[in-house]
Parts: sequence; C-alpha cells; structure tokens
Amino acid sequence: MPTHYRTCNLCEAMCGLVIQYENQTVLDIRGDQADPFSRGHICPKAVALKDIYEDPDRLKQPVKRTDDGWVEISWEQAYEEVVNGLQQIKEKYGRDSIAVYQGNPNVHNVGSMLFGPDFVRSLRTKYRYSATSADQLPHHFAGLLMFGHYFLLPVPDIDRTDFLLIFGGNPLVSNGSIMSAPDMANRLKAIQKRGGKIVLIDPRKTETAKKADAHYFIPPGRDVLLLLAMIHTVFREDWDNLRHLADFTDGVEDLKNLVSDYAPEKVADLVGIAVTDIVQLTKEFCEAESAVCYGRLGVSTQAFGGLCQWLVNALNIVTGNFDRAGGMMFSQPAIDTVAQTAMMGRKGKMGRWTSDVRQLVEFAGELPVSTMAEDMLEADSSIKGMVTIAGNPVLSTPNGKQLDQALEQMDFMVSIDIYLNETTRHANIILPPTTGLETMHYDLVFHILAIRNSAKYSAPLFEKTADQRHDWEIFTELVKRMTGTAPNGGMSPEMILQFGLQMGTYSSKGVSLEALKKNPHGIDLGPLQPCLPQRLFTTDKRIQLAPTAFVEDTDRVATTFFSDNQTDNDFPLALIGRRHLRSNNSWMHNSHRLVKGRNRCTLLMHPKDAEALDISNNQLVIATSRIGSIVIKAEISDEIMEGVVSIPHGWGHNRENTQMSVANRYAGVSINDLTDHLLIDPLTGNAAFNGVPVRVSRALN
Repeated sequence: MPTHYRTCNLCEAMCGLVIQYENQTVLDIRGDQADPFSRGHICPKAVALKDIYEDPDRLKQPVKRTDDGWVEISWEQAYEEVVNGLQQIKEKYGRDSIAVYQGNPNVHNVGSMLFGPDFVRSLRTKYRYSATSADQLPHHFAGLLMFGHYFLLPVPDIDRTDFLLIFGGNPLVSNGSIMSAPDMANRLKAIQKRGGKIVLIDPRKTETAKKADAHYFIPPGRDVLLLLAMIHTVFREDWDNLRHLADFTDGVEDLKNLVSDYAPEKVADLVGIAVTDIVQLTKEFCEAESAVCYGRLGVSTQAFGGLCQWLVNALNIVTGNFDRAGGMMFSQPAIDTVAQTAMMGRKGKMGRWTSDVRQLVEFAGELPVSTMAEDMLEADSSIKGMVTIAGNPVLSTPNGKQLDQALEQMDFMVSIDIYLNETTRHANIILPPTTGLETMHYDLVFHILAIRNSAKYSAPLFEKTADQRHDWEIFTELVKRMTGTAPNGGMSPEMILQFGLQMGTYSSKGVSLEALKKNPHGIDLGPLQPCLPQRLFTTDKRIQLAPTAFVEDTDRVATTFFSDNQTDNDFPLALIGRRHLRSNNSWMHNSHRLVKGRNRCTLLMHPKDAEALDISNNQLVIATSRIGSIVIKAEISDEIMEGVVSIPHGWGHNRENTQMSVANRYAGVSINDLTDHLLIDPLTGNAAFNGVPVRVSRALN
C-alpha cells in the first residue's frame, strides 16, 4: 500500500503524518513516529486533511455570482473579470479604493506566503488588514521595539525548563501558539517528571490548567497588574539577575522605577490573588534552575495586550531566563526569513498612515482589523472594492454584523478561498486554490516559532486536476495581468525555497531542498541555542528593555484601575473566548468528524452567576453587549470564574446563501456578534476580544 509523509498544516504544531492511500483515496492518517519534531503525535484535526480533500462543498473552479445564483466559469474568464473589476474600481475611485483582508490560513500555506505579498502590493492600497490584529499583533509590537524586528519573537524552551508560567494560554488545546510544539501533553508531563512545575493564570480553568501544578483565576484584562507586581517583587527582593544580558540591555533602571508603584499589596485585590501568593510565585520563578514565562491569546487580545507581551519578555529578561536553556529563546531556522527580510530593510515600520474614522496607526503595512468595517461604512469612504484571501472575517473579527453590512455595499469583491462561506458569499467572483494534500509544503513561519530547530519539506500527495490552480499560480497570474511583471522574478516556489536554504545557517551542513526531499520525515537541527546579541536587529545590537511607547502606556494602567471609573452596571459580566482541540477558527467546521458530538458552542457561566440570574444548565439565554445580542445555551460550570462568561470562537454558520452543509447543520452562534470593534488595545491596535462587557438573561420560551 503506498505511503506518503508530510507535515500537517492545519495548526502551528507541524505534526508529521503517515498517510496511506490508494489511487486518489486516503485510507489512513497516523502520526509519524520517525518525525524528529512531532515524535508520532497528532491531534484529531489531522484526519480533517482527508475531509477537506474529499469535501463536496469545496470549490475547485472559479464561480461567479449572478442573478440566478452561483455559476462556474473558466479560469481565463475569472482572471479577466477580476483584473478588469479591480482596475475599474481604482480608475473610478482612486488608488486607495480597494481593501484587502488576509486570513490565518495564509501563514499555513507556503504558496500564499511567497506569492501573496506581491499580489497585495499590486493593489497599491493603504487599506490592508489581516488576522494579525485579531490575534498576535502585541507579540510583533514587542519584537520590533525590544529586539529590532517585528518577527523576532522568542519562544519558550519548554523541553529544558524547570518552571513554566503561563498567562492566558492553553497549549494542550492549541498545540502551542507562537510556540510551535507538538505533543504538548507529554512535553508538559516531562517538566513535572523532572521535578519542575507548571503554573497557569487564566479566568478559566482550562484543559492545561487542569494538568498544571497550580492555577490562579484572574479577571480578564488584569494580567498587566500581576506582571507589574511580579517584576516589582523581583527588584524589591533583589532577585534580579540578567546574567550575560546585562552587557547589552538598556533600560533596566527605567523599568525598575516604573514598576515601583505596583507592589503586590496594591494590586492583590484587583487581580484576586493574595499578596503572599504573588510573592511566593515570583520567588519560585526566580529560584528555579531555569524558568520561562509565556503569555498568549488571553493576554494578547485584551485592552493591555501590548503591555502584557512586553512585561512577559521583561520578566524573563530581568530574572536571567532569556537566551539560555530552559528560558525564553530565539530559534535559528533553516530558512531564516527574519534575517533575510532584515537584509532587505523590512524589519518593520509603523505609524506611516492611519485609519479614517479613529486614526489608528498602521503597523508593518497593515491597519487594525477593528477599523475595517467602520472605514468602509463611512459616508465619504473611498473603499469601493474588497479582496479577501483565505479568510472569513465576518466570523473572526469584532462586530461581524457590521462587516456583513459593509461587504454588502461593495461595488466589486473578489475572494480567493476554497469555500462559499459567511464572508465570500458577498463576492462577485471566488477563485479557489488547491489545498492540503494537493500542495507542496514548507513551514516558513512556524519553524521560526518552533521550540526546536528542524526543517521539513512535504511533496504533494495528489496531483491537481487540469481545472485546478495552486494559490501561487493564482497570485502569479493576477500580478502579471495587474502589473505586467511576474512576482519573484518568475521563480517557482521550490526555487525560492532552495535559495532560502542556501542562504541559511545550515547550508554548510548539507541542508538543501534535495536533502529534505531525501529525508521526508524531516531533519533535526538541534535544540535552541543562545544567540544574543548577534541575533538582535536593533541598530546598536542591544535589548531595549523599556521602550518609550510601553513606558508611556503604563499611565493608562493607573487611569484604568486606580481612578474613580464607574462600573457599567448595564453589562456586569466579562466575556472571554475559548477554543477546542477539534476546532481551528471557522473553516474547520465543515468536517463532520470534527464537529459531531455534544454541542460545543455554549455560554460557560459560573454557578453563582447562574443562580443569581435564575439560569439552569442547557437553558437558552440571551447574551447582550453594546453592539448586539445572541441566543445561546448556557453551560454551568465552576471551571469559569465568577463574573466571567465564555463563548467559543469561529461558530455562527447561520447566515444565508453559504455552501458549507456540515457547518450549517452545526451552526452555533458567533461570539463576534457580541465583540465590540471599539474595544482595542490602544497601544497596538489589536482587537480586545477578552473582557467585553455583557449581560445575560433567560430567553423567553
């Protein structure tokens, strides 16, 4: 029976797969025991590669919306109409008349990563958006200001740490995030088996929290106070020790002065953690042989996301747990896009232009996604055309109903996507690329974020049909027709990968595209290694521990928590999201095996809150925020802290005129019909999904 080896590209973990197949049919998908990175681990999502490949709802040829419904058209007609439509919009309304949104799947597809940027640039518009500002933008902000490159992001060396402190992350479910780490369950167990400790800070007792040695509830949006108090304690008790970082770190005294106002005694009541516990937690972190603090989605997507990611880095630095084994470290991938983009002067810039309504600033060429719909709906808006690429922002960005309304008003819209979903239903033309098993794959992004250096190339399993096009082929044709020139100098994806490997650190050790093809399980390149200050991209090769933007933003902390601000009694509960191992945003919900079983789209509520509102388990309730209401079943559990409710992300497949039959049957409701586009982290512009004020009441029967 033929066997194929590849990397699963459905999340960040890069799990190796063994796929048995016959003709054009997948017979079995298992974890690859010979993969040196994933070690045989896979999660339930891996089998969805078969489901996506075989999905009868997946588009394989271009479709056009007509008065009589959607009809298939040829690629030649599709290209011609798309280019003509976009050019007519620009000729009629000017340069900045088209908006473009890129969804999360782009970073999981090498063709999109290599060829998508040239297409986006060909649109010559300032209205560029992506899932970045609905997710990890605070990480990039800290990377740029502290280390000199927006994609120089440190990752926890969890395989060698003795103390793992997690703020707002759930790696047992995410498989790591901004921390590519397959087999998290065994990796976490290994910490405990070697005598280490895992502590989790979160408003919900998550799947990871249940396996941790300690879990502390914290109200959404207040992690910044705990981080400030911990760093205060480090300095107050003289536990700071930068080790070798002291030779090239600026701003230590500035940070020390800043945190002097945030003693544990001052913040304990606000964070709901006793002074003694804050001090003891800090002491254990400092006394561990090695320790690492890791903050993820729960602290990124909140009002103080930028400050939190800065302070996470700062805590690791001042305790000497940075750039050393068991602490926070930088990867050195075989294709080093960080170094290569830095050589081209693309380390990251910001503030070159602003959004129209709120004047929120651009970062790395993109505006915050929270501004997208409001700028479209402005009375004198210049945005008359829209392009979406592998994204479903109606379900994944704040105030999805507002975006629904905005997309209805577009003169012309194009979507590059495999599904007719809640967003692409507004398009005039949809161009569907191949996906998954039909494509070659190399993880350009997630090797940068991996907890161990490795490299792996995956060849396509199945050849595409004559009527299909790869994403890079679609981008190439559009760019050629838009600009008259081919992207990437006419190079193929494999040629670019080969060039990237030749430019990399391991080329002298024989790591090449040919070598990767001969090693389909991947090549292990060893554990993360200390690499500072050489790896820094600041002008003077020094860490900036107290960048002005972060220092000034701490004024907002004092204003928010230590002034006479009144609580909004109309919306007394705080809404947070949650994810499930069998979900990955909205587009995985068309796999029956991933959505079957008990209803996962519920509102999680603490028993005391439920009792006060006379709400029982499985009862329909109305959840209301400033921007809207949804009806959803309540799930009563003490796994959520009192005063907080939780709804999972990515559901809401109840819009009309979509073509996702399984998702429609398991529709759920969208949390982003409640999340508020006006709620952001003002420092970075990132969406503040966590801590949205809501109220909940019984639904009328």
